[in-house]
Amino acid sequence: RNEKLAPEGELALAYTPVALRDALQTCLALDHRMGRIVAATSEPMLGQMRLAWWRDMLGSDPATRPRGDLVLDAIGEQWSGRENALVQLVDGWEVLIASDKIDFDQLRQVAEGRSAPFVALFAEDDHELASRVRSAGMRYVCADLASRISDQDEREQAILFGLGLELRDGRLPKAARGLAVLEALAIRALRRGGRPLLEGRGAGLAAFRAGFLGR
Repeated sequence: RNEKLAPEGELALAYTPVALRDALQTCLALDHRMGRIVAATSEPMLGQMRLAWWRDMLGSDPATRPRGDLVLDAIGEQWSGRENALVQLVDGWEVLIASDKIDFDQLRQVAEGRSAPFVALFAEDDHELASRVRSAGMRYVCADLASRISDQDEREQAILFGLGLELRDGRLPKAARGLAVLEALAIRALRRGGRPLLEGRGAGLAAFRAGFLGR
């Protein structure tokens, strides 16, 4: 494994078909890595420089990238030709470094950026499905942010934004059942006031139902 994931990420992988599991694991690992960088950043310029390095690497020929970073190596194996979605993920995280206070517009930028890899992985050539996948991914991002944010006003913004996203009808396809698990846990967590996604006895049941039904 190339990066320790949050428990809900590991659970999502368990419901993802084997053919897509490594690619999902890699984008979740990059997301986790970017989150660690942002959380550890006290000087915005230094944090932006670290994110810029990742953008440069993602924009370069995989053959020319340095070897040895397990996340970057896995991206070369699993995401070659689709790196633009990962660049959007990095851009989404950078919004948090550059902003003193998070508002709805910035939340949308973060959520859209971090959900871009889900769209690329599960619905790249299907516009209707892409909208469904994007809303699920954005809802997960809002719940994840709400569980991380210490500022009460910003947490409430993330909760309101996540719950305000259109709850699109229809199941996610079997290929995206891992994302369905994340979405179900996110809705539950947001309704509970931005609590951790797997907190409480009902979380496992919500994940199980979404993993089998797709919603």
